[in-house]
Amino acid sequence: MKILVLNGPNINMLGIREPELYGTETYATMVEKIRTYCEGKKIECDFFQSNHEGALVDKIQEAYGVFDAIVMNPAAYTHTSVALLDALKAVSIPCVEVHISDVPSREAFRQVSYVRAACFKTITGLGTDGYLRAVDAIEELLGKKK
Repeated sequence: MKILVLNGPNINMLGIREPELYGTETYATMVEKIRTYCEGKKIECDFFQSNHEGALVDKIQEAYGVFDAIVMNPAAYTHTSVALLDALKAVSIPCVEVHISDVPSREAFRQVSYVRAACFKTITGLGTDGYLRAVDAIEELLGKKK
């Protein structure tokens, strides 16, 4: 199994950006945690982070025929990007939407997720452990299809 982990704007600033919401773990530490978790499950994973919407769309399109699933934290693009939604729908790769903070308890404008319509699961408020739960959800979904 091969999973692409995509992260949107400002996720590269983990550990610096609003630690009361996102914690003190750095992006590099989070990537290593996810990689180690996947290796323990014999799952191959690749990572991509960008602050640019088009780069994320390009990566989703490039995932077609290469990856079995996507774990995506679209970050601020969650609430604004029809382009990400359309890219996910176009490739039809199973996707889990992940958010580090507890989005439902935050500002009203954060309550809309465009990408959610193309995801089979959404995980919020578990910190970076939400990515691990997303891997579990993908493993369960794809295991049931075999």
